[in-house]
Amino acid sequence: MLLTSVIIVIREVLEAALLVSILMSLCFKLDIARTWFKWGVLGGVVGSIGLGSQLGFISNLFGGIGQEIVDAGLQIFIYICLLYICVEFINHYYQRQALSGTLRFVLVIIIVCAMSREGSEIYIYLSAFQSLPHASVSLYSGSIIGLGIGLSCCALFYYFLLSFSLVRTLSLGCALLTVVASGMLLQAGKMLIQADILPDGQLWDSSALLSEESLSGQLLYALAGYEATPAPAQLVLYLFGAACMALVMLLRYWHWQGRKASTRASDDEK
Repeated sequence: MLLTSVIIVIREVLEAALLVSILMSLCFKLDIARTWFKWGVLGGVVGSIGLGSQLGFISNLFGGIGQEIVDAGLQIFIYICLLYICVEFINHYYQRQALSGTLRFVLVIIIVCAMSREGSEIYIYLSAFQSLPHASVSLYSGSIIGLGIGLSCCALFYYFLLSFSLVRTLSLGCALLTVVASGMLLQAGKMLIQADILPDGQLWDSSALLSEESLSGQLLYALAGYEATPAPAQLVLYLFGAACMALVMLLRYWHWQGRKASTRASDDEK
């Protein structure tokens, strides 16, 4: 029970915490106020309890595939929010201005959604086993250890990103958010396959090389949605998500570079 609790909590905490650490480091480097963080965490805690406690009702929706649809919907929504945030971070780098209400709202919402999705799994797990005799000590001890390991990894990741210059932190941060967002689509694909909306299949099995249950596998799952046995539909969604985000950010970068070149040319003429 102790080891199981550690693994489950690490798996759920890492994904949301890594996302938060990337967003926080980018906001720090771009001098963006981080008051949104506390509201996101508060909403995430409430959302975790609410989503976890209503699992039975949600599961019965859409003819018994409600849980899969809601989970996939949350991950697709997070992907869209991350795409918007990356574009706004690039805009903020080239044209510093006060944090817009829309961006602040999206930052809060994305933390709420990420924490609710991952936190609800922890809530369900704790609720299911806390009534077992002699299980509470190992259950909560393992959960606390898993929480500590997950938060420690993300704190190290946060300070690692802060060690770079602003340009490198922005580039690396947006690249990592692209990987995280694409992983969200990959996992959304898994939920849609379970709901029989997308076709199933298996491209390969890399569990012998890297098990999903190992610490490295958990880290890769949190960062990129690692799946040892992905289906073709999942790979298509992953590649589409990564290509779409990369293209949109490159177009935004070229837009600002073009404006800088035009401004420089106008100044030279004067």
